[in-house]
Amino acid sequence: MPSPHNIFTLKDTLTENRIFLSRIVVIFSFIVFLMLVLISRLIYLQIVGHEHYASLATRNRIKISSIPPTRGIIYDRNGRILADNLPSYSLEIIPEQVPDLDDTLKRLQVLLEIPDKKIAEFHKQRKRRKRFINTPLLLRLTEEEVANFAVMRPFFPGVDIHARLVRRYPYSFLTAHVVGYVGRINEKELKKLPPAEYRGTYHIGKNGIEKSYETLLHGKAGYKEVETNAQGRDVNVLNVVEPESGTKLYLSLDIDLQKTAYKTLEGYNGALVAIDIDTGGVLAMVSRPSYNPNSFIYGISNKEYAALRDSTDRPLFDRALRGQYPPGSTVKPFIGLAGLEHDIMNFQSKVYCSGYYQLPNHKHKFRDWKRWGHGSTDLNKAITESCDVYFYNLAVLMGIDKMHDFMTKFGFGEKTGIDLDGEKPGLFPSQAWKNKVKKQPWYPGNSIITAIGQGFTLATPLQLARATATLANRGQIVTPHLVDRIVYANHTTSKIQQPKKIINLKPQNVDNVINSMINVVHSSSGTAKRLAKGIKYKIAGKTGTAQVFTVKQNARYNEDAIDYKLRDHALFVSFAPADKPKIAVAVIVENGGHGGSVAAPMAAKVMQQFLEDNNLLDEN
Repeated sequence: MPSPHNIFTLKDTLTENRIFLSRIVVIFSFIVFLMLVLISRLIYLQIVGHEHYASLATRNRIKISSIPPTRGIIYDRNGRILADNLPSYSLEIIPEQVPDLDDTLKRLQVLLEIPDKKIAEFHKQRKRRKRFINTPLLLRLTEEEVANFAVMRPFFPGVDIHARLVRRYPYSFLTAHVVGYVGRINEKELKKLPPAEYRGTYHIGKNGIEKSYETLLHGKAGYKEVETNAQGRDVNVLNVVEPESGTKLYLSLDIDLQKTAYKTLEGYNGALVAIDIDTGGVLAMVSRPSYNPNSFIYGISNKEYAALRDSTDRPLFDRALRGQYPPGSTVKPFIGLAGLEHDIMNFQSKVYCSGYYQLPNHKHKFRDWKRWGHGSTDLNKAITESCDVYFYNLAVLMGIDKMHDFMTKFGFGEKTGIDLDGEKPGLFPSQAWKNKVKKQPWYPGNSIITAIGQGFTLATPLQLARATATLANRGQIVTPHLVDRIVYANHTTSKIQQPKKIINLKPQNVDNVINSMINVVHSSSGTAKRLAKGIKYKIAGKTGTAQVFTVKQNARYNEDAIDYKLRDHALFVSFAPADKPKIAVAVIVENGGHGGSVAAPMAAKVMQQFLEDNNLLDEN
């Protein structure tokens, strides 16, 4: 048997060659695969994705900057500026270009004496914007601040001074509620605004005309393409698309009339609205007290805003548009007209007024303002002397549903449709409304107090002015509006035409009611007879007094013995000249007491000025 040491292991050459060749094939296949992947990627980059990647490369070289448009100017009906733009310098930062933002802000604080609250506000704004977009740190830089920063500019990369146009309201308090104001764009607004249009814009209309016509006033943003170097600095402007300025708005408002209306309310809280009867254009619209809208443009301080917000006089509240008040006796001409139109009674029908009214089998007395009564009273006397008992009786005969349906035709309980946001609809109740809202049935007593503008009934000064204009127009309804004419950037002009509707009324009924309203002013027994002195034309009007609180059944209202804030509101609605109406006015004076002595003279001053300024008295 041979020794193990003599046994030799023979190589399997064939097997080894096969293994080697198979490895070569795998490696070669893998190399081929990688080459194919590389070639495919090159084909994609050079052909399929060429446009996309070329665009990215261009973006690295070309910077597109938005150019904000100039905000449109607002004028009154005679071309006087109510809102314009003033040049201002602002210190702005592009966070992406600042190496150390915290250090930069600290050094700027020292250089320009910037308060901490400005830094905090900057951080709020910065978080709402992209890092490559300018964020303002300081607005309204003084010449000294501009000079101080200009010297140190090389040491503050990403920080620069920009010249911008800033909003200004030359009539401040007079037009605050009508024109409104612009303020800084907040986070909620930023999410809703189109980024391309508002990039580089820091303010937006917050209320009034500024808000309602924001799209037109803002204009269209432009842009410029700038070639940059490796460090991101501008080296060449390649293309510029100029922005389109906002439109110019011409309002129906007469600023001189606005001044007069504002002045007449001096010492009172209240509102006055004057409407052009022919067009529905608002000639004056005042809510007092008011505020300075210029304070909001750069960001009002917390202390100043708190003073406005917490004031018991509510200067921020637009009483003309949003104030809902019991209209009191100013609704009596409309209720009387409803009775005539429904043939509940005729113009000569009489009711005896003993100073109170009682429903059959009821002890409760609905009192008249005149304790000893008006005696035998027809509709003319009821409107002229504002007899409550006459309308108590009419309300029971007519019922709430007929009253409601007729009054809504004149716009009571509905928005007027004026071109301002935030209008309140007021309320003229009905059986269905009380069942739904109060979960209670309608009682005859509800109808009685509704007929004199009390109870659930509410109206805004704007609604009262519109209803009065509709009556003066013999049933032709006009929609109140403030913007009368729009002038676009290309100088084309658009005239606002409001749709008109007609309430079908019997002419004799309307004439009878209007003649009674003339007697309110020009009769010796009229509740506004003081106005007739020295006036050569006729005014049609109706006084009103609205209770702030309910007087107990056997108590007497003593104005001198109660707190001022609990005194009755004074109201007056009117139009003039009575035979050829041109202007309708509604006034409410909070806690003013008597419509005839307080509110009526205010309306008379406004009407007199409008008629004189427009040479409308010679026609009569």
